[in-house]
Amino acid sequence: MKKIRTFLRKVFSVPNITLPKVNLPLRKIGHKVATVILWTPRKIGWVLRKIMYGIVVSILWPSRKIGWLLRQIMYGITATPGTVARSPVQLYYKSKKWRDWILGKMDYLEAESAKWKRTFQIAKSPYTILLKMGFSPQYAIGLIAVGSTAATGAVAAEAMKPPSFAAGDPGVYNAPLDSPIFSDKEFNTLRLDLGTTPIGVVEISDITVGTAYTNSALPSGETKPVIIGGLPTVADPAFTETYLEVGHMTVDRWRCDTLTLTNIEAHNLIVRDNASDGQSISAVAGTPRDRAISGGNRADDMLTSGGYYDQVKITAATTAVNGKIDRLILSNIYTKGGACVLDRIKAGTLEIILNEVGLGNGFATKEFTIATSVIYKTFINEDNVETTIASAATSPGP
Repeated sequence: MKKIRTFLRKVFSVPNITLPKVNLPLRKIGHKVATVILWTPRKIGWVLRKIMYGIVVSILWPSRKIGWLLRQIMYGITATPGTVARSPVQLYYKSKKWRDWILGKMDYLEAESAKWKRTFQIAKSPYTILLKMGFSPQYAIGLIAVGSTAATGAVAAEAMKPPSFAAGDPGVYNAPLDSPIFSDKEFNTLRLDLGTTPIGVVEISDITVGTAYTNSALPSGETKPVIIGGLPTVADPAFTETYLEVGHMTVDRWRCDTLTLTNIEAHNLIVRDNASDGQSISAVAGTPRDRAISGGNRADDMLTSGGYYDQVKITAATTAVNGKIDRLILSNIYTKGGACVLDRIKAGTLEIILNEVGLGNGFATKEFTIATSVIYKTFINEDNVETTIASAATSPGP
């Protein structure tokens, strides 16, 4: 049986035929076929998407633009009140900065001009310099006499000169005269009476007044060391009210027991950097006009610096005639013994700056007072503080 099986296998066996291998890129062929088949639908889909996008954009564009326009309108409505409210304030502060800079430069130039004029006046007189330093007339003459006989003669000649406003001599002066109409060794008031003649510049600086120096006293019957302004109406003897008209008036670096402003019209009222032992600032808004003092060929400027006085007065002392000064500067005035008073003044610009006022009796008593009779067109009220300030100390006299 085994042999029969072997024979049959040989007869009926199929020969082992090796077939050749064929490597076909079926994946690439399939991808190409799929790409060719699907290209047309894909392009149709892309075109349809573009058409739909264009339709949607065309439909929504007006609404988007309308929305943007509405947002801009609402922003403008909400921003306009703030812009309108801020614009005048910003303009005011910018203009104020430039105004203060220009006025500061003008004041500086005016002050320097006055100082140089005063310097040349004093330079001609060593005797005057020694008097300002507090030496007695006899000691001043003796001190300079040591230099030379010629110097002694010059000093003696100066000592014999009549009193004058420029030299700071006490007396009653009828502006614009530099020589007093009244003067006496027992009369220690500096009084300037203004009449019909307008004055360009009046400047009084660096003086001590009232009881602020040793062995001093106010004039008999007087209670105020400084009086500036017009005078009231009086029945007997008959006198009609007057005002002091000023283009620009500066009151700075005063030391007063009390400082009072009444019956004043100022186009520009500037009250800044004052310290007081109690203050009441009650100025009222109104329509005072701006002003400057012209007058054509005006009188010479009246300038004086340094000195000790019982009282200082600048008044319009002629009945029914207002005194007129274009520029009035009252600087560094040290007082004691009563009130410093500014009354019946009409000014283009009135500056009250860097003053110290007080008697040390508490804030309830108002030493620095601007009454409701003070009327302004524009008012700058800055950095005025209440602080404890005692009465001024007494300084050594001449």
